Amino acid sequence: MRALTTKQRISALAATAALVAAGITAGTAGAAPSGETSASGALPAKLSAAQHIKLVKAADSEAAKSADARALGLGSKEQLHVKDVIKNKNGATHTRYERTYDGLPVLGGDLVVHKNADGKRTGATKASTAKLDLSTDAPAAHKPAAAEAKGSKAPRKVVWASQGKARLAWETVIGGVQKSGAPNQLHVITDAKSGKKLFEFQGIKEGTGKSQYSGEVEIGTSGSDGKFSMLDEGRGGNKTTNLKNSESGDGELFTDGDDKWGDGSVNDPATAGVDAHYGAGQTWDYYKKVHGREGIAGDGKGAVSRVHYGDSYVNAFWDDSCFCMTYGDGEGNKHPLTSLDVAAHEMSHGVTSTTANLEYAGESGGLNEATSDIFAAAVEFNADSPEDVPDYLVGEKIDINGDGTPLRYMDEPSKDGQSLDFWDANAGDVDVHYSSGIANHFFFLLSVGSGEREVNGVKYNSPTKDGSKLEGIGIEKAEQIWFKALTEQMTSTTDYADARRATLAAAADLYGKDSAEVKAVGAAWTGVNVTGS
Repeated sequence: MRALTTKQRISALAATAALVAAGITAGTAGAAPSGETSASGALPAKLSAAQHIKLVKAADSEAAKSADARALGLGSKEQLHVKDVIKNKNGATHTRYERTYDGLPVLGGDLVVHKNADGKRTGATKASTAKLDLSTDAPAAHKPAAAEAKGSKAPRKVVWASQGKARLAWETVIGGVQKSGAPNQLHVITDAKSGKKLFEFQGIKEGTGKSQYSGEVEIGTSGSDGKFSMLDEGRGGNKTTNLKNSESGDGELFTDGDDKWGDGSVNDPATAGVDAHYGAGQTWDYYKKVHGREGIAGDGKGAVSRVHYGDSYVNAFWDDSCFCMTYGDGEGNKHPLTSLDVAAHEMSHGVTSTTANLEYAGESGGLNEATSDIFAAAVEFNADSPEDVPDYLVGEKIDINGDGTPLRYMDEPSKDGQSLDFWDANAGDVDVHYSSGIANHFFFLLSVGSGEREVNGVKYNSPTKDGSKLEGIGIEKAEQIWFKALTEQMTSTTDYADARRATLAAAADLYGKDSAEVKAVGAAWTGVNVTGS
């Protein structure tokens, strides 16, 4: 019998405790496109998955790529490869490219070419302005040995252009397990000439979050006649599986006889599956409804949620390699981290990966983490659940500190004892989960404002570095500004100064260069000590 997509009201009551020539602007990080003057027209167009795929295919033609490469003044050994295309309602497009040199991947070579509705190039944003000419480089004399840990990958030769002069390098991915229990995918970049380590970043986007009582929720399932599964065909095939405390594999797809899932307690393994599946569905709906993006990659394909990872694993993480979210069961396997904002946080790492691909280290890593917290809050506000009242707190229900306090605070991040309220010269040396506080704080100030505030019954008191008094523009405008900046302006190497320029450009395109919204963006960044023009 034909499988039917169903939506069943079920009881989900889970508690938890885890990167110059004719027609193109010189490639500088943060260079803004021009010509997007209509506020509504500068918003992303709502494209179906088929329309998005067609747009990417057209941009990926040799004629289109060669024309952009010539306009950018790229050398004969450089080639562009389309990663994504954003189209706005006014017809403007923003084509995101990755780059190769003599066939080698260029890390930090990503760029975005901006065009108006007539196809005229209006600007370009580059992760790096380093000129790629490696003809005088010495041979790769220092190839590193392959790592022995399970899951490691053999070293591959690359061009390192993220910092300083472009050079030949090796990228080694070290597998194994991190101290937290999460899988390890440590990318280590070493100079091919000297063997010196140049950079490293973690491939697993690991982050703590909350889970809570969700009450009765609707989830998309499939099946009929006594055999149903957590496969949401209406949302690209989102599916949720049970790892049964293992630390590898795809897990087993949740199935049920009557399409009524979970009993609201940790005693039923399906309860954690319900929360994760519900969170994935709500996040899918948010990106489609608010940003016109059908699926995490815009291709209409769903993601996998894996629950019951490991033994007492107090965390959750996103893995690009499987395009999946994975959730631990918390301390004593009694507090699954499978709530709405955790799902939104982890899935948003996928959105970042398929767009700006912010390097998961230094200031770009902090922006990567903050992006996930920002959209987690946005998903909460969009869902507007009476059981999970929207707020600007992260992890307020899990009691991970044992005293009822949240995991993170967006209004005053330092209240967690480690996160940064304001930018300083050492921000890039701080763990990405704590340097993210700068952007989280910016987003709160932009959305709500400074000083004493109350939203949905939650009281806040947000400071500013310069003592300024700020009024917010609302989360609906703030989320559009951040999404536009992320998908059209930010690159793999974006830092906080670049993020300021990117959001100012986005706000100007959306609301006009002299708008109150642009002034609010500038003031909010100044409020967290990220200053500039």
